[in-house]
Amino acid sequence: MDMNAGRDSQAVVETRLTHETHRLATGLLVDAAGRPSVPRQALAQLRDFLVVNLRHHHETEDEWLWPLILTAAPDVKRALDDLSEEHERLDIALDRLADIGLTGAKDHDGENLDEDDRHALREAAVAVRDSVCDHLAHEEPVLFPALRTHITPAQWAEFAQRVIATTPPVAGHLMIGLLDEVGTPAEVESIFVNMPPPVKSLLPALRDQAAADLRVLRGIGS
Repeated sequence: MDMNAGRDSQAVVETRLTHETHRLATGLLVDAAGRPSVPRQALAQLRDFLVVNLRHHHETEDEWLWPLILTAAPDVKRALDDLSEEHERLDIALDRLADIGLTGAKDHDGENLDEDDRHALREAAVAVRDSVCDHLAHEEPVLFPALRTHITPAQWAEFAQRVIATTPPVAGHLMIGLLDEVGTPAEVESIFVNMPPPVKSLLPALRDQAAADLRVLRGIGS
């Protein structure tokens, strides 16, 4: 972890933590898909969470964040165009992952995937994980300096609110649990500080739910 992260801009902190959740969650799906004890429902929930959140994340970058950066730094257009092309390639991998049938043939208990379905899911998950990790390795050296230099706190706050308001409500508790794993308590609190009080009051229950679901995905206690 960057030792200067605590002094970094909120834009970089939030983006770094979001990226780390993507790395963690895509790797977790690969591992869970190869673990026969993990139920179909748990795999489907994580898969659906990843598909909608990864798509939403790069769509908000392409449509809202890149134009903000380009207004202040038109010289980075080529680099951002290259990143958007990578987003399109990631969409192909996400389409494949989304198309994996998780409601087909199952074991006798009706909860676990059969071997063929599990193998297909794992292969598609590997492709998404590798695409995400390669993309972030290219994106972060471009994006982090741009966020530090060209995006004001007010611009970031407005962008972040738009992102939150449009995030699909698919297994959102997993994002909370993953953020707790990749960030410090102070970093995570800085993301949640402006939540409406009714939503913030649900955080303990959402954290408990995320912890339980993540244990299932990791095969802990099974």
